[in-house]
This record gives sequence, C-alpha cells and structure tokens, in this order.
Amino acid sequence: MSSARRARFVPLAGDERLTTAILSDSLDAVGLRDQVLQFRLAPLVAGSRIFGRAWTVAFEPSSEDNPVDPYGPAIDYISAIGAGEIAVIATDESNESAFWGELFSAAALGAGAVGVVTDGNLRDTDKIVGLGFPAFALSRRPIDYRMRMRVVGVGHPVVIGGVSISSGDLIMADDDGVVVIPRSAEVEVLRRARERAAGESTVLSELLAGETLRQVWDKHGIL
Repeated sequence: MSSARRARFVPLAGDERLTTAILSDSLDAVGLRDQVLQFRLAPLVAGSRIFGRAWTVAFEPSSEDNPVDPYGPAIDYISAIGAGEIAVIATDESNESAFWGELFSAAALGAGAVGVVTDGNLRDTDKIVGLGFPAFALSRRPIDYRMRMRVVGVGHPVVIGGVSISSGDLIMADDDGVVVIPRSAEVEVLRRARERAAGESTVLSELLAGETLRQVWDKHGIL
C-alpha cells in the first residue's frame, strides 16, 4: 500500500502562493463546504505551513501492553510514511498521553515526510522545533502513550475536527487552520485555488494603488 501511495503522489511544487483560506474558498466554490477542521490546531512554530498527502493512523484507549514490542504498530506506521506525506494522527482529542515526539519526527523527516497533524498531544516540542519538522497539534503533554493508548487502524479513513480524512487526501495546515481536499475533487479545487491566488495578487496591488473595495470587487469578483 505504501509504495502504491507514493507512486500516485502528485508533486505539489509551485503552490507556494496557496493558503488554507484560498483552498477553503475554492472548496466552497465546488460545493465542499465542510472541509476545514472545526478547531484550529496550533503550529509549534508560528508561520509554519505544510502541504502534502495524508497518511493516517488512529489511536484508542487501552491498558494492554506488549512487553516484547510495545511500539510495534507505531513503528510500522511511521516506517510506511512516504516522501511528501503528512502524518495524520486521530486520537478523538485524547489528553491521555502524547502521540508524537522527537524520534518519531526524526524518522518521518528522514523518510521525506513534510509534517504531522494531530488532534492529540505532542511532546519533546523544543526538540521537534530544533529538527525543523512542522507540527500542528491540539496541545502538549509529556506522557508516553504505552499502556494508555494503542494503534487501532493504519491507512484507514479517520475523523479529526469533524472532517473525514483518507490516506492520499491533500492536507494544508497553516496559522489559520487545517484544510482537507478529497482526492476526488483535488484537480478542480487546485485549479480554482491557483486562479484565485493569481487574482488576489492583482487585487492586492490595485488596493494598495488606491482603488476601492467596490472597484476591485466589481472588476474581479474577489475579496
């Protein structure tokens, strides 16, 4: 599955102008109005931005333990992450433990992953920042998940912030929030988003040159 996902990956270079706001507007334009997480996941570093394909995992509460290989499922999950992908960790907003830290970040970074998004906690946050690995999370807590939570699904659809996310969906996270673009709609959404980004650049220049909001709206239909 991992190799197939990477083989289908569409490079995202050249989309530096895109933002979650532009993508949200473009999703609205094609009738997908509920693709932004209902809460903002805070970036460890203000100004962070990630754009890539989701690679999902879900956790649930559990006190069970495997003393021989307690982190086996998480190791397998991270070992399967591909270049340009984002680790998407669904925990049902659990505060029981952290779900991601320095060593997971290092392994993901070494595999070419571009960031992590989770509705759970991070730990080792200063070290994650030091690695330069973008991370967006609900909060922080230093507790290990062993004998508190367990992996219950890898690569399957998950729900975070009221939005269903499947592996392979496009994800963008920035200071404003997290947007999910389903694979079935990505070609049209990205086309509209790139057109809007170009239009907004023109509108900005005209506003700074003294034109009014009414003038630029009537001319371009963009605000």
